[in-house]
Amino acid sequence: MQVKGYGATSAEVPVAPIVFERREVGPHDVQIDIEYCGVCHSDIHMVRSEWGPSIYPIVPGHEIVGKVVAIGSHVTKFKVGQTAGVGVFVDSCRECPSCQSGQEQYCDEDMTATYNDYYRDGKTQTFGGYSANYVIDEKYALHVNFEQKDLARVAPLLCAGITTYSPLRFAGVGKGHKVAVLGLGGLGHMAVKFAASLGAEVTMLSTSPSKEADARSLGAHHFALSTDPEQMKALKGSFDFILNTVAAKHDLDAFLGLLKVEGKMLLVGIPPEANEFGAATLISKRRSIVGSMIGGIAETQEMLDYCAEHNILSDIEMISMQDVNAAYERVIKSDVKYRFVIDMKTL
Repeated sequence: MQVKGYGATSAEVPVAPIVFERREVGPHDVQIDIEYCGVCHSDIHMVRSEWGPSIYPIVPGHEIVGKVVAIGSHVTKFKVGQTAGVGVFVDSCRECPSCQSGQEQYCDEDMTATYNDYYRDGKTQTFGGYSANYVIDEKYALHVNFEQKDLARVAPLLCAGITTYSPLRFAGVGKGHKVAVLGLGGLGHMAVKFAASLGAEVTMLSTSPSKEADARSLGAHHFALSTDPEQMKALKGSFDFILNTVAAKHDLDAFLGLLKVEGKMLLVGIPPEANEFGAATLISKRRSIVGSMIGGIAETQEMLDYCAEHNILSDIEMISMQDVNAAYERVIKSDVKYRFVIDMKTL
């Protein structure tokens, strides 16, 4: 089917109106008419081909919420009229140990990304949520059980939410733990909300004193300036976990030293240049660095259900489709609190 969207035809041009071909609804597929799509920093990297060669034309967007308008003949999980979501990936090999254990994001043959990728046939291109609709196998779609008025704030949970929820759950964060969140942005603001809701004592570590009020309003119990040597010295050996969301090169040793014996740094930010750290900082206190991506389908559904139960939503700024290029520039400047979401009625 022909679908309207916004996309780019090369790394040198802005995102603009585009028409592309999306597959028809198959026996196991659901078609979702998109109501809201979040803007992720990775959209910018992909559109501008900053993470390796992108596949053009490219239609970004992997924080998708909308209504099911059609289902295939074999679909059992969804009904027309229900609200559904699409996250960062839409398929995987389904057979490797990771897929079999519900960790499709770590598929041995690579997950199929929601955009800038090819389906398992290796030739049909995926196009994302800056568009009128999405067609997805029901196995990789998500139930969204929130009130209509909250759906725009749900969209970023499909990436920013699960990216921070997954490592916290993996680490077993809960009551009695002391958790630091490094960086208050799209990921960091969700990390604070989740860590606090899980019962941890949360400290925000930031380079910006102006962010203290926001951090506390999001649920942080403490705030510390990472640029203040005295504050950093006072926090030495304080934390069980540090959730590091920073996507710029920085000194890991300065923060690893804040961990207790056997403390863990949970790493989710991807800087363009590799960070460095000293082995002695880890060895001296049996500390560790744990990388984490997103979650599998089951864990992402768990996260959505947890958020619905605990009224956890992203803090957003709604924009029209026509404002997305300006939003990109603001994201680069960290000028958003804390996630842009596109109202797809403006498409």
